[in-house]
Amino acid sequence: MGRKNVGILLNSSMYRGIPQLKTGQESLSNYEDAASLFSITPCFLRLEDIDLHSGYCYAYIKESQGYRRKVISIPRVIHNRAIYSQINTRMDRLIKYGPTVFNSCNRYGKDVIHKLLGNNPELQRFLPATEKGVSGLKIMMSRFPDLILKPCRGSVGNGVMRLTHQGHGKWSWSYRLRSTGRWVIIPVNQYVLPKQLLARLTAVPYLIQERIPLAEVAGRPFDLRVTVQRGWGGEWQVTGLFAKLAPAGGFVSNIARGGEAVSSLFALESVFSKEKAASIRMSAISLGLSIARGLDRSLPGLADIGLDIGITGDGRAFFIECNGRDQRYGFHKAGLNEAWKDSYNRPMGYAKYLLERDERG
Repeated sequence: MGRKNVGILLNSSMYRGIPQLKTGQESLSNYEDAASLFSITPCFLRLEDIDLHSGYCYAYIKESQGYRRKVISIPRVIHNRAIYSQINTRMDRLIKYGPTVFNSCNRYGKDVIHKLLGNNPELQRFLPATEKGVSGLKIMMSRFPDLILKPCRGSVGNGVMRLTHQGHGKWSWSYRLRSTGRWVIIPVNQYVLPKQLLARLTAVPYLIQERIPLAEVAGRPFDLRVTVQRGWGGEWQVTGLFAKLAPAGGFVSNIARGGEAVSSLFALESVFSKEKAASIRMSAISLGLSIARGLDRSLPGLADIGLDIGITGDGRAFFIECNGRDQRYGFHKAGLNEAWKDSYNRPMGYAKYLLERDERG
């Protein structure tokens, strides 16, 4: 029997770059190597190229002369690496048609994730205090001296702001200019908030959270990215973790916003003893698994996530954010190439597991 096909769903911009091997931070070669380990064939496709009426689709498949666009039967298992909202009629129709699509939705609101985790008594202590919107901002300003404001639907640090208490009702408001990317800090009166700030909080839903006093390396705050995936056998596993250092003088650690990826051991051992660093690392792994299993109960199809875990200066762990389409290239940038490869091996192993499970009926 020949190799079974596994679909890998990409957004149009990345899909168009396949013939020239220009797929940004997504590694086609890693997919090919991972698929070979499990004797399956990766087929790169777009949602709009799937014809449910005929049961066929267009897909790029690697051949001796490079990638060729072919017509194939719709794969029975598809790994979604495209960005779609929770409500997408094409995706809904695809799932109803019959293929198993894992990570079918990978854009959950931060408020949704926080609420789900907050309903779990075992995880509540790992969550920062959180409110929502303008009313929530006023509550939080009365409780905490340092706040992070995050759009519920934002990604890679877009729209993140900070409010820091300066004393006597005076605050400083930090935000990034969309036109230049430069950070601006302006004074704010607690009792007369700027119209521009209020407009941002009412234009889209925002979470207001206490800022966790993150541990720092040479004055640069960092958090841990913990990649948690289903692999062969279907169980959740931690593939690896690395640290994201915020730029000097900054507070946003996203790599796309100037953050730097380094090994978790380097970051942790720069702050803590080796024994303490090892303990924190194991705690982050344990927390990552608990979060993945907790979310799995409410989010069908979840199989591949990246969790940001903040570590305070005294070693406490806090959940910061869940990324439904984990940016695996952080492992590569941190020099952790084995974990980078494994972050592709795991979902291909899971795809093989699903194929064989379906065959067993």
